[in-house]
Amino acid sequence: MAKTLPELRTQIDALDLELLALLNQRASLAHEVGEIKRLDGSAVFRPDREAQVIANLQAHNGGPLKDHSLSLIWREIMSACRALEAPQRVAYLGPAGTFSEQAAIQFFGGSMSRVLCVSIDEVFRATAAGSAEFGVVPIENSSEGVISRSLDLLLNSPLHIIGETSFLVRHNLLRLEPSLHDIEAVYAHPQALAQCQDWLTTHLPHAERRAAASNAEGARLAATNPAWAAIASERAGSEFGLHIASYAIQDDAFNRTRFAIICLPQTLAAPQATGNDCVSLIVSVTNRPGAVHDLLVPLKKHGVSMTRFESRPARSGQWEYYFYIDLQGHPSQPHVAAALEELRGLCAFYKVLGTYPVSE
Repeated sequence: MAKTLPELRTQIDALDLELLALLNQRASLAHEVGEIKRLDGSAVFRPDREAQVIANLQAHNGGPLKDHSLSLIWREIMSACRALEAPQRVAYLGPAGTFSEQAAIQFFGGSMSRVLCVSIDEVFRATAAGSAEFGVVPIENSSEGVISRSLDLLLNSPLHIIGETSFLVRHNLLRLEPSLHDIEAVYAHPQALAQCQDWLTTHLPHAERRAAASNAEGARLAATNPAWAAIASERAGSEFGLHIASYAIQDDAFNRTRFAIICLPQTLAAPQATGNDCVSLIVSVTNRPGAVHDLLVPLKKHGVSMTRFESRPARSGQWEYYFYIDLQGHPSQPHVAAALEELRGLCAFYKVLGTYPVSE
């Protein structure tokens, strides 16, 4: 016989109390782990360990919970447990409601301590100076390519990449009125304006496009004038009391942005191998015929896959370039180590930006 609604609710309430007791038991054990780490000076936050915990749970997941939901739940549980020792101070592009904030929450969980910055440059400065332990910066978009400023700053920064996260980006047109009428200007980060240019040309051909420091800053500005609109997330709309005049206006339905997690090496060393890792590099070679081809030879020779290859001007005035490369694997693997060693010997400039687990 089917259970009644009150019976089901009684069972759920009982399970919730069991879950509460188990979560507090887990938190107590995590606190003990934290005490041991404090005594031996090891890092509180271990992204490789957390990735392994989630992967193990997903491997044993029999449903009906989806693996993605399981990941989100356990990320928050681990974040809350870490916060009992000391919440991670995380810098990212503000104000509240940016996609960078969403990326930070997705990676660290909601129990982090937020350090909101006015620019990507400020994220790097805050993290390098120690006012934040970690920084979150966008590095690549599936429709517009690399985020040039982030790559340029990584070149000379003492920070390294210890993790990444990515998600589908949904841009919405936000304003004080829930319509497209009488919009004089649209504010957004230049990347968002570029990602929505076809929609804007079709639906708002006469509206001026104005760059903002972030999409959330554009939303804040749109909240000050009924003739202005912004391109931003639903979260930013809620933050600044704006209506969604049009949903998902990005030109690419599968628009995805990738974020890097950065910190000083003394804050956290390169994570250990998880079996699904990436090595990011910046290299340059002397300007001679075949030099770029030669960079690829060690990778082919040792069977290392390259997942990204981008060039950036060296700004030397000599038509020289830096190359940003992502390789599949971890330096602890012999074939990856051999390829990196040979590659280093071919380069006029060679810098490992980071070794880290690949995001889901």
